[in-house]
Amino acid sequence: MNRLVRIGKLSLGPGRPIFLIAGPCVIESEAHALMMAKRLRAYTHRLGIPYIFKSSFDKANRTSASSYRGPGLKRGLEILARIRKEVGVPVLTDVHDVRQVGPVAEVCDVLQIPAFLSRQTDLLAEAGRSGAVVNLKKGQFLSPWDFRHAVEKIEKTGNHRILLTERGTTFGYNNLVVDMRGLAIMREWGYPVVLDCTHALQLPGGGGQRSGGQPQFIETLARAGVAVDADGIFMEVHDHPEKALSDATTSLSLQRFPTLARKLRDLGSFVRKLG
Repeated sequence: MNRLVRIGKLSLGPGRPIFLIAGPCVIESEAHALMMAKRLRAYTHRLGIPYIFKSSFDKANRTSASSYRGPGLKRGLEILARIRKEVGVPVLTDVHDVRQVGPVAEVCDVLQIPAFLSRQTDLLAEAGRSGAVVNLKKGQFLSPWDFRHAVEKIEKTGNHRILLTERGTTFGYNNLVVDMRGLAIMREWGYPVVLDCTHALQLPGGGGQRSGGQPQFIETLARAGVAVDADGIFMEVHDHPEKALSDATTSLSLQRFPTLARKLRDLGSFVRKLG
């Protein structure tokens, strides 16, 4: 059974238009996050693309202990609440432990389970009990079929408002690979399937004290995901990627976003017409 996930006026899933989850990796400042949300919302609104803003209040799994992590829970939620209210878009952010779930669910439309935490039973159960939409990222160490166990941990709470996101699988030292068969396998479980086309291009730890990346393949991967019938595309976007405080090597330039978004919209419409 295919389930549509509804967030406000948005209806996400099979047969619906391609949706985008996009924003800077981490909240760098209130002004920057607000600017990015407004710009991205303007582009997607003009193109008629369902859109969810994403950014993290804390990046708890940075390569180096000295890397910037974000403004923290309290300040981060204040900023996300302002974006949700003033920009008028759904917002998504990560949760890392059970204590964060309640406060985040009061502010955000979508709780994201980071890939590294996709087997943490208590966290998944608490996110499910919140009643919010849960974007469950598949761990780099999991096969698609093993990922089903993580999904069931949320289902057992009675929450079926779930998005499933592929973000690459460990391939070897400092490299990931996306197996498009995984999207088809996950689709069989009836939930909207998303491809994270920026994190999947990381070279984990490949930059010494930070992860490297291959941003030149963002469009290639995004288009491939839509071609195999992904329901949504997740991407990190920054106005100056080279200056981004997190994931600078894999973020899409804001300048390139409108053109890519239009291509994905048109390709998604074509693929859905094929049936």
